[in-house]
Amino acid sequence: MIVIEPSILSADMTCLGEQVRQVQAAGGTVIQVDVMDGQFVPNLSFGPGVVRALRPLADMQLDVHLMIVQPERFLEQFVQAGADRLIVHQETCPQLGNTLQRIRALGVEAGVSLNPDTPAETLTEVLELADLIQVMTVQPGFGGQAFLSDQLPKIRQLRTMLEQRGLTIPIAVDGGIDIHTTPLAVAAGASVLVAGSSVFNKKGSIEENFAALRASVGR
Repeated sequence: MIVIEPSILSADMTCLGEQVRQVQAAGGTVIQVDVMDGQFVPNLSFGPGVVRALRPLADMQLDVHLMIVQPERFLEQFVQAGADRLIVHQETCPQLGNTLQRIRALGVEAGVSLNPDTPAETLTEVLELADLIQVMTVQPGFGGQAFLSDQLPKIRQLRTMLEQRGLTIPIAVDGGIDIHTTPLAVAAGASVLVAGSSVFNKKGSIEENFAALRASVGR
């Protein structure tokens, strides 16, 4: 099953709660909260307080993407706030296996994300410890960037690595997802599509945009 996962980074912050409710009404089952610290990426965004505020508003999985240095310092805070999955970056975790194990021990799913310049092989030793692998198809830190098609071979490589070990871990693609790039990502092996500005924009309603992304999957 292909999952469309809206990212609130592109949502209207003046009515964030209502926009999250609209995602659920459109059929969304998971939403991503992009956490940025101004160090690992050149931008600032949300903290545990936003997760805590969203938790009671919608019956959806809250997927917290930690684009921060030393993410292990904040794992408990985000879980206590209501996160269902924590995604850390390979680039910020020298002891990645230990970090993924810590996340799982907190009772939530553990995900790992790779920046465009990070090879798939860096995850060879931790594949069995991840509940999701996320490939960045833009440079992390800002919404609205163009899809990096040179990341498609990485998605295919990761899918092959997982299949060779008999693992059914989903691969997520984050960045530049729209009705044109969705089929490319799915064909390469992705099953979770993180979409920001293609869901939250003034060209159409959230319901219309969500439906268009779903329809584009089979193209």
